[in-house]
Amino acid sequence: MLKALIYKDKSLRVLDQRVLPHRESWVCCRDATDVAEMIREMAVRGAPAIGIAAAYGYLLAARQRAEAGGTVTVQQLEGAYEELAAARPTAVNLIWALNRMVRCLESLSAQAPAAQRVGLLEAEAESIYQEDLVANLAMSQVGASLIAPGNWVLTHCNTGALATGGQGTALGVVRDAWEAGRIEGAFVDETRPWLQGARLTAWELQQESIPYHLICDSAAASVLASGKVGWVIVGADRVAANGDVANKIGTYSLAVLARHHGVKFMVVAPLATLDRDCRDGSQIEIEQRPAEEVRSLAGQPVAPTGAPVHNPSFDVTPAGLVDALVTEAGVVRHPDGEGIQRLLS
Repeated sequence: MLKALIYKDKSLRVLDQRVLPHRESWVCCRDATDVAEMIREMAVRGAPAIGIAAAYGYLLAARQRAEAGGTVTVQQLEGAYEELAAARPTAVNLIWALNRMVRCLESLSAQAPAAQRVGLLEAEAESIYQEDLVANLAMSQVGASLIAPGNWVLTHCNTGALATGGQGTALGVVRDAWEAGRIEGAFVDETRPWLQGARLTAWELQQESIPYHLICDSAAASVLASGKVGWVIVGADRVAANGDVANKIGTYSLAVLARHHGVKFMVVAPLATLDRDCRDGSQIEIEQRPAEEVRSLAGQPVAPTGAPVHNPSFDVTPAGLVDALVTEAGVVRHPDGEGIQRLLS
């Protein structure tokens, strides 16, 4: 199975997703600043993988202090926490993972030596990684079981092994559904402007010989109108307490198109992506990305110099457009506040 992150020799190695699929390059991160930059610049991406990377970034900050002879406390790591937390604000997994690391430190007595603190943080970061791997397997099986055989599916962005600690969320469902003979293959949105579908999802599917057709984002409506697609399957960066879903820009339009064409819409996300403190989608901070991502493609200008750009990285899909929310704890059909609370309980 592909891996996006490897913690080894007191450093975090990140598979640089900015240069895939044409080059496989690993970046070695030795402190929290390195990790924050990899998250901010999208060398590592996908909500679960961002959370895992942030946990290891916090660990690196703690190890750096301990090796310099300093003490390791929550207060002294506050700078690292803030730097990592600010790297990408929409993905709730990032804050969730950092808060787990903080609670881990707080569980120790004030007299605990720095080495013990670092050891406990390392174990916690590894637990976050392994728990995501197990959750991916559970979500994939549950989501695949919802799909009636005989159709294709359509997916957006990248939600596979490159975006998680395991085999993926939405793309994990695609993998299991293909292995079970439930789908004919997948239509893959290119997902402008970073082309995560074209560069990453198509590459992952090709690696595993799963049939797919890469399509322009603007072709999704005609594909759904063809009657070939049974489910649109996407991941999530944050699910609000009422079931609204923040995900890669373009997800909302797919949900509207799916409802119009009678195609089911599935969101696949671990429990860590559910945010009980966020009332609804209006409270989700939407990250604005640099204008050059839209004005250029692969470094080549495609728009007038200085063209004004609106470049939100995510949009919010109302809960009413979601037919199934799949988590490792089970499925909520037509998610709402009561269903989300049931999962979180």
